[in-house]
Amino acid sequence: MFTLMELVQPTSLEEAYEILTRRKNNIVIGGSAFLRMGKKRIGTGIDLSALNLNLIEESSDYIEIGAMTTLRDLEVSPILNKYFDGVLPKSVRDIIGVQFRNVVTVGGSVFSRYGFSDLIVGLLALETEVELYKGGRMLLEKFLNKDYEKDILVKLYIKKNNVNAVYKCMRNSRSDYPILNMSVSKTDNNFKICVGARPQRATVAYKASEFLSNNELNEENIVKASEIASEELVFGSNMRASKEYRKAVCKSLVKNALMEVSSC
Repeated sequence: MFTLMELVQPTSLEEAYEILTRRKNNIVIGGSAFLRMGKKRIGTGIDLSALNLNLIEESSDYIEIGAMTTLRDLEVSPILNKYFDGVLPKSVRDIIGVQFRNVVTVGGSVFSRYGFSDLIVGLLALETEVELYKGGRMLLEKFLNKDYEKDILVKLYIKKNNVNAVYKCMRNSRSDYPILNMSVSKTDNNFKICVGARPQRATVAYKASEFLSNNELNEENIVKASEIASEELVFGSNMRASKEYRKAVCKSLVKNALMEVSSC
């Protein structure tokens, strides 16, 4: 359980950032669901609820998702179920339970860069950009690999394009954290294979993605791509699974996802 000394609700992003950087142990508070699982002493918790960041909006080129949007909002959104084969709603629908998804926010999940995140691996397969208050707008891949800096995640922008996408995962039980999760997207003949919960954070299997994009799409090459993905990525062990098991699961999930997305 965490200890919170003070809670504030700023009326502008500028005010929120000023409070955030005032002291080392000041943080932005999302749904606080994951904070409850550890022990942390927080000086000032910053609640962004007054900044109108709970939104899912569609423009001509992008789908915009505000930082205070909950995972449940993603799950039931008509817009997100319409696009990308519903990969984002599918990626979050088995996370713990509905009550949990009603409080966990997109901003908290993405900014924290959790290794087990089902949402991040789903977003990574798409052309997703992150908007930070100070850091500006950048591709999700760049954000995931940059050094940590105090900032505020404002919105996500997902490029609307003719992409097919599939999400897969392996869990010990339906509502447990994933042993491994992954997503695959296909735009024309270009594939993007993403794997998370290794247990490290999600990343793109670049060699496997490039191989399949540059070769004939058939079962033999799909099997080869799944083998490349399992070899190029680094896996680790924890209480849920060994690195050897994760490597084997990766090969199987990638193959199944590629077979599915290829038929779209």
